Amino acid sequence: MSKYEQALERIDLAHKDDPTTVTVNDTTIPYELHYAHQMTMYLERLDPNASELLRLAIRAQHLRRWESPRSSYPATKIGYHSWRSNLQREQAKLAEKICIESGYGEEDAARVGAMVRKADLKKGDPDTQTLEDVACLVFLDDQFDKFESSLGDEEKMVDILRKTWGKMSEAGRNEALKIKLSERGAALVQVALAG
Repeated sequence: MSKYEQALERIDLAHKDDPTTVTVNDTTIPYELHYAHQMTMYLERLDPNASELLRLAIRAQHLRRWESPRSSYPATKIGYHSWRSNLQREQAKLAEKICIESGYGEEDAARVGAMVRKADLKKGDPDTQTLEDVACLVFLDDQFDKFESSLGDEEKMVDILRKTWGKMSEAGRNEALKIKLSERGAALVQVALAG
């Protein structure tokens, strides 16, 4: 087994511990494993020639996310940003550890960790932008309807959609327009993009 295959296997084993499950094609699987597979599927659409390191960062995007629920931080903007940055740091550390245990050198492991943290997103790093695009696509395709119904605030949802759109590259936006959304989701996207 190659170091890439070992790292992928270890990442997926970590996802399998997620106590939240989802049923896909009559099979119940841990949600974060499903999420990781969705991330890989969208990466294949955006960049079928992606490097091993980007593929690992994509797969590790939500590593053990359930261990730090959003509810463990204050329901404020500062609380949200603290939760996200702490979570990304922990996920990056774990991704780096998995890479090293699988045979990658420190530099490659650090690169995977930096992508998981989205450290170079604002500097225009193309791999980190691809990871951001993929995360936005999975949100729109797999999480949007549930999130929207739990939020119950149309104005806030339109704002979130505008921010999501703003995070994506042109390639990501083009792929987003191909997603078959629910009737409600499509209407909200239309409002968000019109404003």
